[in-house]
Amino acid sequence: MKFFVDSADLEQIKYLNDIGLVDGVTTNPSIIAKSGRDFIEVIKEICDIVEGPVSAEVTATEADAMIAEGRTLRKVAPNVCVKLPLTMDGLKACKTLSSEGTPVNVTLCFSANQALLAAKAGASFISPFIGRLDDIGLDGMELIEEIRTIYDNYGFETEILAASIRTVGHIRDCALVGADVITSPPNVIAKLADHPLTDKGLDAFMKDWAKTGQSIL
Repeated sequence: MKFFVDSADLEQIKYLNDIGLVDGVTTNPSIIAKSGRDFIEVIKEICDIVEGPVSAEVTATEADAMIAEGRTLRKVAPNVCVKLPLTMDGLKACKTLSSEGTPVNVTLCFSANQALLAAKAGASFISPFIGRLDDIGLDGMELIEEIRTIYDNYGFETEILAASIRTVGHIRDCALVGADVITSPPNVIAKLADHPLTDKGLDAFMKDWAKTGQSIL
């Protein structure tokens, strides 16, 4: 399973990338707005750090304007992936841009039917929002399972990019049901390494080692 970082924090992206835990990055206008920096500049800097796809989202809502913005974003760096909303206009833009060879991430997916439409329109990635479905009492992981079944039934190449990840449990469950990619805040990815028994064991090892009075270096 691929790990994408859902962030515009260059330091955190670089930290995880240097460990080998970054296969791509997702951003949106809200994330970049929090940085207070120029949108295009931030996308370019992220693309310089990460080799994999970097999702940059359009701000237009009408198909022709989405296409124009998508073409502009695609020129920022060769690994830019244009992010489009799952609307009919977004699907129209997806069809055009994907036909031109631009990778497209269709976002704000909340149903298997929507995911089916995105695959038909040629999306490279579909982004179902797990956490937001959980927030309203639905099962976000069930949606991932449904999309996986539909895509496998018909051989769609669109990758399932599980988004709105809130917990390490979300990441584990996505891996179990076969999501191709998860996109997560950096702190949640880092928490995957945490376990109290690991901490306890390491503490015991270090105390025993200290008693020997030895040094490896």
